[in-house]
Amino acid sequence: MTGPKFGRRLGERIKLMASLAGAAPATGGTRGWSLPGVEEMAFMEKRAAALGVADPFFRQHDGLAGATTRIDGHDYINFSSYDYLGLNGDSRVIARVEDALHRFGTTVSASRMVSGERPFHRELEGALADWHGAEDCVVMVSGHATNVTTLSQLMRPGDLIVHDALAHNSLIQGAILSGARRIAFTHNDVAAAREQLWMHRRAHKRALLVLEGHYSMDGDIPDLAAFVDLAREFDCMTLVDEAHSTGVLGARGHGIAEEAGVAPDAIDLWMGTLSKSLISCGGYIAGRADIVTYLKRTAAGFVYSVGLPPTNAAASMAALDIIREEPWRIARLRENAMHLLRLFKEAGFDTGTSEGYGIVPLVTGSSLLAGRLSQALFERGLNVQPIIHPAVPEKAARLRFFVSASHTPEQIAQTASLVGQALRALSE
Repeated sequence: MTGPKFGRRLGERIKLMASLAGAAPATGGTRGWSLPGVEEMAFMEKRAAALGVADPFFRQHDGLAGATTRIDGHDYINFSSYDYLGLNGDSRVIARVEDALHRFGTTVSASRMVSGERPFHRELEGALADWHGAEDCVVMVSGHATNVTTLSQLMRPGDLIVHDALAHNSLIQGAILSGARRIAFTHNDVAAAREQLWMHRRAHKRALLVLEGHYSMDGDIPDLAAFVDLAREFDCMTLVDEAHSTGVLGARGHGIAEEAGVAPDAIDLWMGTLSKSLISCGGYIAGRADIVTYLKRTAAGFVYSVGLPPTNAAASMAALDIIREEPWRIARLRENAMHLLRLFKEAGFDTGTSEGYGIVPLVTGSSLLAGRLSQALFERGLNVQPIIHPAVPEKAARLRFFVSASHTPEQIAQTASLVGQALRALSE
């Protein structure tokens, strides 16, 4: 789906801004060609520097990043890492990783289909399938690639993919590669999704309704039961991305189905990542056994990629075991997120539609203000990243706070105080 284009192209706007500012965008390119966007990025970097806004990206952490972190020799309260349950660096996890490392080494050295299959792959897949109440599961080496390769393999030209307007980039890229018709509906709006299906479903062979369990920019969740009913009404398959809801939603951390009281088998495909609550790296699809088997033999991102490394699988298995044994971590995460959300609201900050599960945005409405506020907080000992245009619309620019079960109440209170101080200083 492509939307209407209004006004000047981005490159034209940058050149116009440069001429009005008495500057010129950087010119680049070699051998007769240039990369799209390079000139714009260089110009934006120069303008940010001229406004005194430092680049907040690619900062190097000196060690483990949890509720606190150390950057360039300085300590910070950290809200830029999605270690929701505070398990990264846990001694039990490290012990399991060391055992796997000594037994299997650092890599499986091949695609699983060829000669990279190991016992821990099926152990982890079985545990994740059980976690989601599914028949089977396939784990892959990248969460982003999991969505891209799954959607592009399962859907075809002549099919229909209807997805939330705030769906993750990986879901969008997978939908585009599939060749299916792609239509977005207004965020979390069941009626809007129904309208799109009513208008377009009959003209397509198969349809897939795509949601996220916990939206990573806004920290809100869908009405899962209503979307399940909608999918049944229009004969749609369903895929729910649980990247930010596994280990976060539900009393036991089993995700949006547990939180919403919906039977897990009401969803055809559960997607998840290993890099958030499961403190590793990779992605997975859990669902019907026949679909999982099909993906294992046909999905390019699985067939032509190396198998998940031993250490990654061991870390996620250990995390699953700990979450089962220590559900208090999910409750603590919820308490911390609600505490921060409440303090922000009491201070009059715009927190969008966040429901306080683990992600709390502070909407600034300006990319420049988001960048300046992030920098001001960094100078005060608080590490939180700005989310700016074009990642979000300009009016939705924000700081995004990833809350952890390991944050203390004192750190939460100090954070709200520091944000207030920084905003007042910037407004003077």
